[in-house]
Amino acid sequence: MATISYKDAGVDIDAGNDFVEAIKSDVKSTFDNNVIGGIGSFAGAYALPAGYKEPVILSATDGVGTKLKLAIESGKLDTVGIDLVAMCVNDLI
Repeated sequence: MATISYKDAGVDIDAGNDFVEAIKSDVKSTFDNNVIGGIGSFAGAYALPAGYKEPVILSATDGVGTKLKLAIESGKLDTVGIDLVAMCVNDLI
């Protein structure tokens, strides 16, 4: 079986990292004291204000990306949504 890289599949990790670096200061300028962590993680975390018992809101997003390309090529589209939800849940745990 031939190997394929992320770049071969259309994913340029270096370009993604460069983009994150380019927007990092603009994104950080929107943070308030409740933001936990920073840009570049798999998920974001936000502490709710006083009055709650140490709650934190977590958020994660993902895209189908190359998953959709592989699903189309294999003719198996019924698992794309399931995989997308699983990837987001995995990023949160």
